[in-house]
Amino acid sequence: MIVRKTRAELEKMRRSGLLVHKILQTLGKLVQEGISTWDLEVAAVRMMDDAGAKPAFKNYYVAAAGERYRFVLCTSVNDEIVHGMPNPKRILKSGDLVSIDTGVSLEGYFGDSALTVPVGEVSDQVKKLLKVTEESLELAIDKVRDGNRLFDICGTVQEHVESNGFSIVREYVGHGIGTQLHEEPQVPNYVDRRNENPRLREGMVLAIEPMVNAGRPEAKVLKDKWTAVAKDGSYSAHFEHCVAVTADGPWVLTRP
Repeated sequence: MIVRKTRAELEKMRRSGLLVHKILQTLGKLVQEGISTWDLEVAAVRMMDDAGAKPAFKNYYVAAAGERYRFVLCTSVNDEIVHGMPNPKRILKSGDLVSIDTGVSLEGYFGDSALTVPVGEVSDQVKKLLKVTEESLELAIDKVRDGNRLFDICGTVQEHVESNGFSIVREYVGHGIGTQLHEEPQVPNYVDRRNENPRLREGMVLAIEPMVNAGRPEAKVLKDKWTAVAKDGSYSAHFEHCVAVTADGPWVLTRP
């Protein structure tokens, strides 16, 4: 069931979303050659504690892994698509690409967002991958309007990504969000005619998160049971925002 939020509920989600934005912007500026992904985790924990926020990811149970996640961030480097785990031994170097995904709960309402940051100088192909992935999210956000349908969002991401020579990861998708981190509906980054295509209505909130591979779309999960990587070893990028359907158009809750 898709849960539509009141204006008061959206305001609470907005507070969570702005905290996530602040955390990600701070972490993005910390990214440089020589730091570890664990350094990012430590900084994020401190910011959440200071704000009195509950981390959305830590202790979240995932049946496919058979256990609870142990960190407040997902830090996915290079060919890692999502769910890369912070590690003091994972030292970033020039040319790397690191995706940082996190979420929080404030007053019982969740915010969830992600960005991908280059480390030092990266190749022209990687620059294009970042640009196209972020553009696909912005184009999708513009489709979050009362009366449109879910496939308008999904198809917009797919068309922009594939027309630029990149591929959409099929195994991982966006989602509704509110008092739960993951709510209905699922929001794929491609049109899957087997799925329902609900009409968008005021009060719906969607976490839209294109996950784009430079090479082929296929993914696999490593032996750690969490880290999803591109099967062909190609670089992957990930951007995410929570977007509310309002009478005035899309409201991105996870940025000012």
